Amino acid sequence: MSLALAACSGVKGDAPKVDQSQFTDVTDGTNWSAYGRLYDESHYSPLTQISSDNVNKLGLAWHMDLPPQISTVSAPLAIDGILYFGIGLSHLYAVDVATGKTLWEYDPEVAKVAGAKARLGWGIRGIAYWNGKIYTATQDGRLIAVDAATGKPTWSVETTGKNDGLSITGAPRVFAGKVIIGNAGADYSAVRGYVTAYDAESGKQLWRFYTVPGDPAKGFENEAMEKAAKTWTGELWKKGGGGTVWNAITYDHELHRIYIGTGNGSPWNAKVRSPGGGDNLYLCSIVALDANTGKYLWHYQVNPGETWDWNAAMDMPLATLTIGGKKRRVLMQAPKNGFFYVLDRDTGKLISAEPFVKQNWAKRIDLTTGRPIENPEARFPKGSTEIWPSEAGAHSWQPMAFSPKTGLVYIPTTELSVVWNDRGVDHKQWKRPGDYALDGSFNPLRFGLPPGVTSPGSLQAWDPVRQRRVWSVPLRAPLNGGVAATAGNLVFQGNIEGKFVAYAADTGKTLWSFDAQNGIVAQPITYMVKGRQYVTVLTGVAGGAGLMAGMPGVPVWDYRSQMRRVLTFVLDGKDTLPAPPPAAPETGSILSFPVNAALAREGAQIYAAKCQMCHGIGASAGGSAPDLRKSPVVADKATFRQVVQEGLLKEQGMPQFTVSDAQLTAVRNYLGQQAK
Repeated sequence: MSLALAACSGVKGDAPKVDQSQFTDVTDGTNWSAYGRLYDESHYSPLTQISSDNVNKLGLAWHMDLPPQISTVSAPLAIDGILYFGIGLSHLYAVDVATGKTLWEYDPEVAKVAGAKARLGWGIRGIAYWNGKIYTATQDGRLIAVDAATGKPTWSVETTGKNDGLSITGAPRVFAGKVIIGNAGADYSAVRGYVTAYDAESGKQLWRFYTVPGDPAKGFENEAMEKAAKTWTGELWKKGGGGTVWNAITYDHELHRIYIGTGNGSPWNAKVRSPGGGDNLYLCSIVALDANTGKYLWHYQVNPGETWDWNAAMDMPLATLTIGGKKRRVLMQAPKNGFFYVLDRDTGKLISAEPFVKQNWAKRIDLTTGRPIENPEARFPKGSTEIWPSEAGAHSWQPMAFSPKTGLVYIPTTELSVVWNDRGVDHKQWKRPGDYALDGSFNPLRFGLPPGVTSPGSLQAWDPVRQRRVWSVPLRAPLNGGVAATAGNLVFQGNIEGKFVAYAADTGKTLWSFDAQNGIVAQPITYMVKGRQYVTVLTGVAGGAGLMAGMPGVPVWDYRSQMRRVLTFVLDGKDTLPAPPPAAPETGSILSFPVNAALAREGAQIYAAKCQMCHGIGASAGGSAPDLRKSPVVADKATFRQVVQEGLLKEQGMPQFTVSDAQLTAVRNYLGQQAK
């Protein structure tokens, strides 16, 4: 199906006259044309050929081995029998679904142009489609349109500045002839978040909306920024502010609005970022914008004065629900802070909010003011406090799904706590460590399973009208894969344990499971080709999910030997996976050099700031990147220097770092210590 120019009814405002049925028709499940299938970001398909009655006959149609990449967690698209997806540094593929044959590949060669920005992020989460073009964004900040038939780029624009600390990991979204993209980087640099909309055909910039105010001496872009500035203290523009739109964007085709979910502050600690207090708008907020102009319409702030590395950047499905006997157009979100929110999307007013996981930072959400009633200890007034949920969030970027058939939302859930500690941090004199190193203006945090927790993850079904849990399936790891629901009474999800599972949507009963031989973080999709319903998911872990390695019962995936793949299923599929590789050797045998304990302690701090996000806490890699405790690269001092300082493997996703020989030696000693 391709998009054609035609009259479009039922759209308010001045939306372009374009047939958008591919993104709005809730009854046609042929294609999966957008990140959430439709504009509503519901991640729901009306297909019923595969159902709870016959899913036990689901088999592998074909599989495709992928090259070693830092990220294979993105959401694919399926359009007119062609599967499109991106991995790693925005390397795109088009594959014929019927045969599994690769039709084309496109590599934007990010490693050659990213420079220092290669140290930010870890690949892409998804792509977009509009009128014969595939849209991808790159870690170095480009937005690129590629011809869907040939894989040839048709236009490319720079959406960020050179060396400005902004990168892109999120998926672009298309709407009414426009394509919109945000950015990331608030964890590492003094950045100011924004979203930009471009003409989908030409790449011409149409509008931009900043999420936090800039330097008042330079004036404000609009009234929204002028009002927001009054909620900050200190000199935020020197610290960046944050509020990046690194993930969630939803288009409301009924009201012709864009909803953006904004991120955490930069730096995390509000005592440093805004020393006199204040709500710090529009951090950690859902913001509604006019889709034509980008003009501010309304906002709802999930966490005023955010200080816990939480954000409202989680997906925002739209629906019409009957609440109190009245039909309400609503927006739903389960952000990091552990409350499930239902908003009236006409007005932005809060309808309801209830915790869907254990949380101790707020007594409740006041439905009159919309503000949380915080517990006094939540902001660690004595310097240190255990907070539920952790900075990993109760629900992260892996999308949930809403089924209009069951009326339930299916949420990939995490339950962990964190001990925040800023004792000894100079709130006035704190400075960033530089070189895109992670430092949220806190001391090192406790990480791991809290006492008594054996199931830090779950998939749960949530009733958004009654605001209560209907069923929950415990999982042994947090940060599991995204979710897709179908009218066949099914919910599909992959998990970190390496299983791809189909659950009954009404009861949560496990109906079918497939051994994927690797962890799964990506979201699945389902679609029709030549009268047959297919299900596709990518395997492999990346980012925060890789940090979960070593938790009790969680497999430690090996980056080098365990394949990342595209798995495509169909009823009565006959393909099989090769036998999995033998277990990786124990640590300690390769890194046999003498270790200096003092240097190892110094190296631990450098590793935590620069290496940990990919290579794992304590150097226990979970599959996002090689396990450095077993690495022949680390074993050879000269090769280690070539890789880290000179960028020998940057085209494989290992960035080049600016570190001294002394720092490199310290890190190597730390890795040798961890290996032993």
